[in-house]
Amino acid sequence: QNSPWPGQQTGQNSGGPVWPSQPTQPQQPVWPGQASQPTAPGWPGQNPPAPPQQSLKVPHVMKLQNGICDKMLITIKGQIKPNPNKFTINLTRGKDIAFHFNPRFNESGNKVIVRNSLLGGRWGREERALNRFPFTPGEPFELKILCTHDEFKVAVNKSHLLEYKHRVRELNTFTALGIYNDITLTSVNVDKLP
Repeated sequence: QNSPWPGQQTGQNSGGPVWPSQPTQPQQPVWPGQASQPTAPGWPGQNPPAPPQQSLKVPHVMKLQNGICDKMLITIKGQIKPNPNKFTINLTRGKDIAFHFNPRFNESGNKVIVRNSLLGGRWGREERALNRFPFTPGEPFELKILCTHDEFKVAVNKSHLLEYKHRVRELNTFTALGIYNDITLTSVNVDKLP
């Protein structure tokens, strides 16, 4: 809440934490909808039109060459399956998970997004509090994960969703991104913001 992501026009989600809605901080890395840095790589919508894409296989595991680092931006595009149970995104090092992001569509009748870390074979404390659930069965989505100095930020469909404070210091040793369960995956991109 206190470190807004720059960008997007205000008035959209006035009750929640603002982050893609704050054009006042040009010194921040560029985040959805900010016009102050048109030179930033492909941010947002500046990419040349992509050729039609085959969907990627799920589970999808991708190597992160230099590990997780500050200003690393992961963009995942896909579609939720029609009758989903859950899907999962993990940032991993062997069996350790620095960030486990797990939307569940029917946990005892509720929709929840569970966030956690698995370190040394032990799960930490689950974070579940959230005022909205932005995923709809059968619908496409765009999910962004930005790593900052002290937290991961997650935005869905160009709107800020949550932060997750780092529980691990040596993030650069986490060198894989895993995507699992009930989604069809269109694309996964990893960029470094200026």
